[in-house]
Amino acid sequence: MTLRSKRYKSNLEKYDETKIYSLEEGIDLIKETSNIKFDETIDISINLNIDPTFSDQNVRGVINLPNGIGKDIRVAVFAKEEKAKEAKEAGADIVGSDDLVEKVSSGVIDFERCIATPDMMPLVGKLGKVLGPRGLMPNPRIGTVTNEIESAVKSAKAGSIEFRTEKSGIVQAGIGKASFSKDALQENIIEFVGAVKKEKPSAAKGVFLKKVSLSSTMGFGVNVDTGIFN
Repeated sequence: MTLRSKRYKSNLEKYDETKIYSLEEGIDLIKETSNIKFDETIDISINLNIDPTFSDQNVRGVINLPNGIGKDIRVAVFAKEEKAKEAKEAGADIVGSDDLVEKVSSGVIDFERCIATPDMMPLVGKLGKVLGPRGLMPNPRIGTVTNEIESAVKSAKAGSIEFRTEKSGIVQAGIGKASFSKDALQENIIEFVGAVKKEKPSAAKGVFLKKVSLSSTMGFGVNVDTGIFN
């Protein structure tokens, strides 16, 4: 039997699991119950009306949130010579070519974003089994396979979020910190959901957003009204 802390039980008393909260109410509740010692991450989970077993119904994209995500992002870049120099000058945390491929293939992955120049992809492609499951595989569709290294690194360091559907048809992401203002969180949430909607597959029919919920690192999920996003 799982034992719950007094803090958790006290917070749970403020929550009605049968209620669909407005976005503002949901943010207020999440912030009010994020009363632990560290600055919790606020996560969003979106259930989409798609069948991800079909390749033409997968949703994937990248977005820079207007208020960032409140986290220092470690960025790795696979590049050589001038492009490697450009990556370092742009602020990349890890830069390499064959040496970085070897490091990652051995299981050392100490970064949250991964970028590669097109000429490096024959080597980086071999890391699919390592990077793929972690959502780190560079992809030209979302701008992480590019020769525009400076802008790609700066975008990633600024807190760009990559998103994609999981097997269950859900998109999840961290969209800020509990210390963010209510307005900042609301702006980030609306921007993120809008980005997901833009990637709606043509094969998807009917209501696209089935359910949207918010939660904090140590908290519970709060269902919010999807009407504001339509």
